[in-house]
Amino acid sequence: MNAPQPHAPDVHRWSAPGSSRVPFWAYTDAQLYRRELDRIFYGAHWNYVGLEAEIPNVGDYRLSRVGERQVILVRDRVAPKDRGTDTGVRVVENRCAHRGVRFCQQPHGNARSFVCPYHQWTYKLNGDLAGLPFKDGVKEERPDGSACVNGGMPEGFDLKANGLVKLRVAVLHGLVFATFSEDAEPFADYIGPEVMPWLDRIFKGRQLTLLGYNRQRIPGNWKLMMENIKDPYHPGLLHTWFVTFGLWRADQKSRMVTDAHGRHAAMVSRRNEGGENKTVTQGVTSFKAGMALNDARLLDVVPEPWWTVDDPANPGTEITPTVTMLTLFPGLIVQQQVNSLSTRHIVPRGEGEFDFVWTHFGFADDTPEMTRRRLRQANLFGPAGFVSADDGEVIEFSQDGFRQWGESGSTLCELGGTETGGTEHMVTETLIRGMYAYWKKVMDV
Repeated sequence: MNAPQPHAPDVHRWSAPGSSRVPFWAYTDAQLYRRELDRIFYGAHWNYVGLEAEIPNVGDYRLSRVGERQVILVRDRVAPKDRGTDTGVRVVENRCAHRGVRFCQQPHGNARSFVCPYHQWTYKLNGDLAGLPFKDGVKEERPDGSACVNGGMPEGFDLKANGLVKLRVAVLHGLVFATFSEDAEPFADYIGPEVMPWLDRIFKGRQLTLLGYNRQRIPGNWKLMMENIKDPYHPGLLHTWFVTFGLWRADQKSRMVTDAHGRHAAMVSRRNEGGENKTVTQGVTSFKAGMALNDARLLDVVPEPWWTVDDPANPGTEITPTVTMLTLFPGLIVQQQVNSLSTRHIVPRGEGEFDFVWTHFGFADDTPEMTRRRLRQANLFGPAGFVSADDGEVIEFSQDGFRQWGESGSTLCELGGTETGGTEHMVTETLIRGMYAYWKKVMDV
């Protein structure tokens, strides 16, 4: 007698109203994950692929991903007449138009063109097919002295119609985004006026410099990392460094900002001096009153002029955040935590794991001392960071719990109510609810 098969979730029906109870199958169902790739990563959304600073010279390239598809971020030649209007930044899929070979194997480098090793099809940096062996066949001289042509591509074969898949590209302040979709809205509209000022604050008018990378694979659903950085509730409870040294905790002045769709967000806060505050530290096991640093330089925070900006929500009033954590759906986190700056790229690798790629950066006018400061503070983050290691671990624990319970369970995200939108405090899960309200619409659940 055959064993009963587990019941497949009805992905067209999210039974609970609103978006505060997320069903476990949203994190565990493989069929649903394939739909996410098609509708989100390969659909009408802009995906982060890298920084312009990673490809400074013509021919420089770096491999990246949009969803599970590997793409090449490359600096193309620009005609003199187009200089000033064309950045030369291109994104093409790493898949030969001939037989589907993933032809580029080096993670980064410099190339005059791309050549597939299988049959030597050659592509320009912009993805155009430049040529292929034996396109016009091979001439053969017969014994009687006559000539013929063997093989070759069909008459009328068009090089222009057989290049690499080219993605649409948007470059903002040195951040590079791409989409497979012709239907994706203009990039500025996609980000929206609510979140754009927080991107401008960090990047506008500054030349980026590359400081280094971290990379890890986390055994959890990709959305859990988006949730984690839209969740101001946990940092002052989970992270010893945050609650003890005042980098992020509930007694700080803060703001939660979301775009009109609920997909993007900014968590904004200003640090305090840390120490004990019974309102937010009493009973919190991660708070360590006697904890001290052996090397005080780890928290050698130096205010930077660009921290202070005109408040987007209250024009004419200046504010000076020390922390901004931006989540740009579906796969980018931009971190400013005191003097540490990085992008974090979420790369899905199936319904139960994702790659997390950190790119640490600074600015071209940084002093050597500021660069060292940024690198020291980066030790709080990354795979073994004093803070971020906690997040990777609890995401794994979450995924384990979803699998253990099965398809009928759901999470509870009702801190601060069940509505979506911005707040002026961090005791809320509103940004998570906003993201899932948007996700439900896109996924038609």
